[in-house]
Amino acid sequence: MPFEKFDRSRLVLKDLNERVHDLDISIMQDPWKVPPHFDNANLDEVAKRIKIAKSRNAAVIMMMGAHVIRAGAAPWLIRLMEEGYVTHFAMNGAGAIHDFEFAMIGATTESVARYISEGQFGLWKQSGLINDFINQGAAAGLGHGEILGMAIEEAKFKYREYSLLAAGYRNRVPVTVHVGVGLDFIHQHQNCDGAMLGKASYEDFLIYARTIENLENGVFLNFGSAVTGPEVYLKALSMARNVAHSQGRKITDFTTAVFDLLPLGDDTGEAPCKSDPRYYFRPWKTILSRTVADGGRGFYIQGDHKDTVAGLAFRLLDGEK
Repeated sequence: MPFEKFDRSRLVLKDLNERVHDLDISIMQDPWKVPPHFDNANLDEVAKRIKIAKSRNAAVIMMMGAHVIRAGAAPWLIRLMEEGYVTHFAMNGAGAIHDFEFAMIGATTESVARYISEGQFGLWKQSGLINDFINQGAAAGLGHGEILGMAIEEAKFKYREYSLLAAGYRNRVPVTVHVGVGLDFIHQHQNCDGAMLGKASYEDFLIYARTIENLENGVFLNFGSAVTGPEVYLKALSMARNVAHSQGRKITDFTTAVFDLLPLGDDTGEAPCKSDPRYYFRPWKTILSRTVADGGRGFYIQGDHKDTVAGLAFRLLDGEK
């Protein structure tokens, strides 16, 4: 017998205008102003390596958690895209939702503590539009990121200038979205079609893996994604290396950098032993250690995303202002 399923038709969705937003468009940083100084020797070296990768037409991939969008860093990211310093952006599902909401209404983020108590967390009508766009776009064979970028741009959302997804669509630079079923509040909505959601995100995974094939002499950046970033990167790199090996090539000489808040110490070249709790911080063992063990180099930069993103971008763009 089939198991009972939750009937989503019983859910009560409220208008997004009723939500108290924790963030609004005022947090967006100005990518044409000198940011507060952020001093880190590793950041200088990573910027140098990105410039070299650009000169060699190698991939520079920036994977991020949702907090990068919440930090108001999108204007810097868009400039890096437009100037060709980052050739592929990737984010989790929450990052895409924040980007979409910022573009649509100029605000995002709700108090989980407040709205989970009344069972209203994530249940807002307009946010569910994302599902409608995904359902339509996936049926046409498009990836999750392109679908939302196209929707934001073509619908002329009021604040689309701050949308990384829309910028990717305009500039034909991939911005891929990597979701886990049940992780994002739009999955609660009645119009969420799991098959279309999976199809759209899997298209993005294949686009992402194709970019990884060009990582030799390139740079992989991971900003604040503790699980999705390292795990998606690991699988895509294995695929790319498998094909490269069959063709007599290697993907070993590249740079990785992890940007996060945890104090890891000065030596992050070798992952800690399993008895050390830091072993389970996946970006360290996966991005900084294991995948560069055959000839690459990993760097760790500790700091808040609003500082590290701006600091990296300024080092890359300062000479072009």
